[in-house]
Amino acid sequence: MNVFADFAARLRSILEALAAEGAIGRVPDLARVVVEPPRDPSHGDLATNAALALSKELGVKPRDLAEKIAAKLAEQPDVAATSVAGPGFVNLTLTPAYLHGVLGAALAAGLDYGKPDAASGTRVNVEYVSANPTGPMHVGHCRGAVFGDSLASLLAFAGEDVTREYYINDAGAQVDVLARSAFLRYREALGEEIGAVPEGLYPGDYLKPVGQTLAQRFGPSLLDTPEADWLPTVKNITIDAMMAMIRDDLAALNIRHDVFFSERTLHGPDGPIVRTVEELKRQGLVYEGVLAPPKGELPDDWEEREQTLFRATEFGDDVDRPLMKSDRSYTYFAADVAYFRSKFERGFREMVFVLGADHGGYVKRLEAVGRALSGGTAKVSVELCQLVRLFRAGEPVRMSKRAGDFVTLRDVVDEVGRDAVRFMMLFRSNDAVLDFDFAKVTEQSRDNPVFYVQYAHARAQSILRKGAEVAGHDGAPDLALLTDPGELDLIKRLAQWPRIVEQAAQARQPHRVAFYLHDLASDLHAHWNRGKDSPDLRFIMENNPLLTCARLALVRALALVLAAGLGILGVAAPDEMR
Repeated sequence: MNVFADFAARLRSILEALAAEGAIGRVPDLARVVVEPPRDPSHGDLATNAALALSKELGVKPRDLAEKIAAKLAEQPDVAATSVAGPGFVNLTLTPAYLHGVLGAALAAGLDYGKPDAASGTRVNVEYVSANPTGPMHVGHCRGAVFGDSLASLLAFAGEDVTREYYINDAGAQVDVLARSAFLRYREALGEEIGAVPEGLYPGDYLKPVGQTLAQRFGPSLLDTPEADWLPTVKNITIDAMMAMIRDDLAALNIRHDVFFSERTLHGPDGPIVRTVEELKRQGLVYEGVLAPPKGELPDDWEEREQTLFRATEFGDDVDRPLMKSDRSYTYFAADVAYFRSKFERGFREMVFVLGADHGGYVKRLEAVGRALSGGTAKVSVELCQLVRLFRAGEPVRMSKRAGDFVTLRDVVDEVGRDAVRFMMLFRSNDAVLDFDFAKVTEQSRDNPVFYVQYAHARAQSILRKGAEVAGHDGAPDLALLTDPGELDLIKRLAQWPRIVEQAAQARQPHRVAFYLHDLASDLHAHWNRGKDSPDLRFIMENNPLLTCARLALVRALALVLAAGLGILGVAAPDEMR
């Protein structure tokens, strides 16, 4: 039951009635009308901007229209009071009986409460992580991994058909460097003293096991083999080893992808890249031309070169993008175009790309590719994850010895645990830099958000266990017994959950779920604390089993929403905490 959708539908009926009565000329377009919680809770439970949004179109003064709408809303049996505020906002207060109905609906829906009544079933591809398979994942990958995984869960909860995808960047010069780095470790495994790792190769110890594997499999036979012969073999073995390590790191965060797509499958003399570029040529979207210097500058090494260019500016990009270089080799962008075409041909009509903050330049080009290759039928969104700065009690964290030059994802998970990492990576908008302090995220206090929310769920389960004997009857709880303002406020917070799910999914912002859960936990803890001072407000009333039963129903609903929300975030909902 979505309270806000319910009253948006009632608002349409009210406008239809006003039109039928001649109070307004016609039923207007309601696209800009919202029903939402008022900014100041003292103004009521719901607010709408309908009069402000529609007055110009209808030729009516905003406040006059607001008075008409408020009067109609006041006639609704579920509305206790209405008021008009400011230039024409309409506020309304819901009756306790209506709120009890919301609670009953939440209990009936269980863990599905908050899901839309009619799922869209839109096929959505969420691509996230997609780290180069050149080493262990670092903490920057961690944020994108958690964000992408939670966004996929949020979209699935909101009724979309989601596929989680990882794009393996296993083509290009960087994987050749990786193979040469592994070959160095192979020589080391055979007993050679390699000294310092040469500049340009990957220095981390994580390649030592790959070198040992190569030594065990091939012995010294590769030492006298030309690079052109050993490079493909070593490359394949090393990429497989790196991807196994990456999968293991992701599993530590409880992240598993449905599809691992290899960039190498796009290449080849008659591969998808070639076919895609030829198709773009047939559509007249490609031409031979020369690009201007970057950002109007003229670098010392700049030279004009004719290239095969995609008409990206016709689809909203800042510049046309090269598909082929002057030597007729394909660019990385050509692979991006062919990859998008693969997704589109697999039936996806919405594609979400989760990228690091350093990929901001990809936003317009990927959107342009989506418009061009789908004829405008596909929706492309690019979500950028900003940097993570690591601290321990306020001091910056040093680099990882295993990785060589960065802090690995596994280092962070192993120290503070999966739940703390996942929740804290989402307790800030993905477009803002995140400060992650190892000391703070392991505190057992209200200042640690993940502990605070998990403790709320554990507290709710404890109340349910202790109250079961007192409630002691099998009948349906009489929710009308919940009359205390604090109890009604808890129901109002529960009533916001379907709207949070809807808006977070539409905006691609799973952090809204984390914020909501923290608010819900705060409300639960606060009401529990009130019961310490006022025994008549306690959830468990030894001398009143009927009231206890009703209050336990409220606690059960709170626990269900906490569990559902934590599930979206990929965080455990513990029944007890020690």
